[in-house]
Amino acid sequence: MRSLLLLVSIIFISSVQAQNLKSGGILKPEQALMDIRHYTIALDVDPAQQSIDGYAEIDLITSKATDVLLFDLVHLLTVKKVWVNKKEQPFTQDDDLIRITPATPVAAGKVKVKIAYGGKPGIAERAPWIGGFQWAKDSLGNPWVAITCQSEGAKIYYPCKDHPSDEPNEGADLIITVPKGLYVAGPGLLKNVSTKGNKSTYHWKTSYTINNYSILFNIGKYVIVSRDYTTVNGNNVPLQIYILEEHKHRAKHLLDIFEQSVRVQEKYFGEYPWVKEKIAICETPHLGMEHQSLNAYGNKFRYAKAGGKDFDWLLHHELGHEWWGNKVTGIDWADMWIQEGICTFGDHLYTRELDGEAAYRKRMQQTARATQNQKAIVQGKNLDTDVVYHGDIYGKGAFFLHTIRYVIGDDIFFPTLKKLATDPQYTYDHLVSTEDVEQLFSKASGQNLKPYFDLFLYTTNKLEILVKQTADNKYKIEPLNFDTPFPIDIQTDAGTKRVTLDKEGTTITSSTTPVIDPEVFYLKRVIYE
Repeated sequence: MRSLLLLVSIIFISSVQAQNLKSGGILKPEQALMDIRHYTIALDVDPAQQSIDGYAEIDLITSKATDVLLFDLVHLLTVKKVWVNKKEQPFTQDDDLIRITPATPVAAGKVKVKIAYGGKPGIAERAPWIGGFQWAKDSLGNPWVAITCQSEGAKIYYPCKDHPSDEPNEGADLIITVPKGLYVAGPGLLKNVSTKGNKSTYHWKTSYTINNYSILFNIGKYVIVSRDYTTVNGNNVPLQIYILEEHKHRAKHLLDIFEQSVRVQEKYFGEYPWVKEKIAICETPHLGMEHQSLNAYGNKFRYAKAGGKDFDWLLHHELGHEWWGNKVTGIDWADMWIQEGICTFGDHLYTRELDGEAAYRKRMQQTARATQNQKAIVQGKNLDTDVVYHGDIYGKGAFFLHTIRYVIGDDIFFPTLKKLATDPQYTYDHLVSTEDVEQLFSKASGQNLKPYFDLFLYTTNKLEILVKQTADNKYKIEPLNFDTPFPIDIQTDAGTKRVTLDKEGTTITSSTTPVIDPEVFYLKRVIYE
């Protein structure tokens, strides 16, 4: 299972680096003054022509008067008209940007922009790693459409402010028209379905803050299989699978697996974040992606075993993003390890929960061996998706939490991790940085954990420890690149003992060569002299 996850990561890395489109980076001044509040996207989708046509409405607040409104939209789609506060305005479209230049400056405050556009959106070369539209068909020949755009940004199909630092605080509406007989699955709640002639229109609405790349839809010959789920806090929410008609017979067992994953995630991270809407996955022609309240699922019902039960690693991982990435969101793509690393740590916690602590530790040891250390986890600030994505943000990010857990102990670590996932200052509208995470754990533990963050997240260095034999059965053990006192296990002829190691080192007596950190809680290099 771990090797498959690593293979997925490797494919993802190589693909992202080949992208022409990317998300994030330095925020443009014209966009910095805009606070996006809500998106409405109304599109007629034609699977036969592989085209879309309609409009987007963007509600925003400007912090000061401006004579330019700037939005991102891929050049493959053509803008037809633009309105600002219901008045048509001039614009230019160039270099994947829409530059609106109203006749008179737009005053500070609430603004409504409507953009009519259409065309043939880019086709996903290798979804979800190289995103776009996927115009597929199921085995019965029915149209099957999916969108992926995490790396490229939502600008691949609707006008937006394509930057992770700004999410629509008041949610989004999707009004999607398709050929009659097809079903549109979207985020949030289904408000209405209407049919006119040979077309049906589906209106989906979420009232939660949502990241741009989750504001999308899937189209297929879907049926919905649902059951009631009672959350850890006692709230009832639908647990649903949007599944192709041809696979309906597989839905009940997949729901059982799904429910087990939700319960484990809730145990460690608190109540499911979107209780006013739904817990759902949607079958897609690509492998999968975290899309708020409607995770994409394309693992084709291939199960592993955990605790003697069927387990779907992909379903569990993407579900984990409902907390890490969707609810707790990095303010900068540079902080993507918060999303991917903590979510991957949650995958390891499933092993702990179902197979026990020893199996969890073995899996962490495998993760440590797989770490590449070719790039730092956090490489700076104001970075785009092409720069930040690499395999270590998954595994090394997860292993870093394993290290912090060891350093501060379970009684502090697990409540603090849950606090990160549940406290309003870190969730929903309040985007977080790596510094926020460090300060939270440092305060909770009463320790300065910044040196651990600096070494393991901001560099590719490992903890270096020198073991030098000074006499028969005598060894001096000292760190070479870490000045802060830290706990570490040392195995000698008398067993394993935890000591606090500082820059002065320590001397131990043993008739056997000491083994440093035998259970592997640190990424380290041990030098024997």
